[in-house]
Amino acid sequence: MTNTSARSSAAATPAAPLVASRAAETVSDATVPVDLGVIQPRRRLGVSDLRVFPVALGGNVFGWTADQTQTMSVLDAYFDHGGNFVDTADSYAGGRSEVMIGSWMRSRRSRDDVVVATKVGKGADAPGLSPRSVERAVEASLERLGTDRIDLLYLHVDDTEVAFERTLLAVDNLITAGKVRWFGGSHHSGNRLYEARIAAGMLGVAPMVALQNQYSLMHRGEYEKGLSRVAAQLRLGVMPRFALAGGFLTGKYRSRADFAGASRGRGVSGYLTKKGLRVLHELDRVAAAHEVSTAAVALAWLLAKPHVVAPVASATSAAQVVELAQAATVKLTRTQVLELDRVSA
Repeated sequence: MTNTSARSSAAATPAAPLVASRAAETVSDATVPVDLGVIQPRRRLGVSDLRVFPVALGGNVFGWTADQTQTMSVLDAYFDHGGNFVDTADSYAGGRSEVMIGSWMRSRRSRDDVVVATKVGKGADAPGLSPRSVERAVEASLERLGTDRIDLLYLHVDDTEVAFERTLLAVDNLITAGKVRWFGGSHHSGNRLYEARIAAGMLGVAPMVALQNQYSLMHRGEYEKGLSRVAAQLRLGVMPRFALAGGFLTGKYRSRADFAGASRGRGVSGYLTKKGLRVLHELDRVAAAHEVSTAAVALAWLLAKPHVVAPVASATSAAQVVELAQAATVKLTRTQVLELDRVSA
């Protein structure tokens, strides 16, 4: 079952803001950075027709640590710096993240210029991945986002209580109806991703094209020791979540005192080890050489890895967006990548 109208290339290639005009007209290999000062061309997301900015803007803070005014400012700054890939979920801030993103797209009339990714499976009103839950969750997300289609839908959980075939058929029905264009997995093991591809082939339904998993300089094993091979074999575009290790790789946490009052302090404090400080020291050194932020270098390291399309990172201010967007201008040398590999091993 397919739906070519829902996957039209015209809708998949948003008009680029002026700042992105410095990018080349063609899409480059997803593992090759470009020269300093030049924004990387938008990358193809797996085998889909979606072309996205090399850094996805995470919407997990919208409605949580970022209010409506801050959210509008962050989205404006991201768009102005060439960004076009916004990542959210029906469970983020109880759905408020989607509402805020929808409000921004409506006020800026930018829907056709944005690739919208959201996730279902964890929402309080439609938990799990039964066909009924998936359909209800997508309908609710469409309403909150104020749009008629979701460009990339993630299965936010691996619901082993529901036969994968039933979930895949439900998603394919939404694709056929034009409400979802492409979909991917999150929190799925390699074996489950293989199962999904086999089931999709047997049923003749749309396959997954994307994978969102935890991957950063502080969390490498899950992806590099297994999922990387799966992504290569299944031709999945990879969007690492927690790409900045909860903010640790921005360099703002360097002592126990820095965690005081931090909303993510408890989850990040475990990174403050000898290894973590070595990583920060090397990030500082490379950032100084390129005259960019440490966050940009941490994201650029991910962008140099096979199959990574766009790491997901969040911001609560326009200034933070600028630091994230710098990743699209950084060309790490082979030596710099290898040294970051070494200190984070």
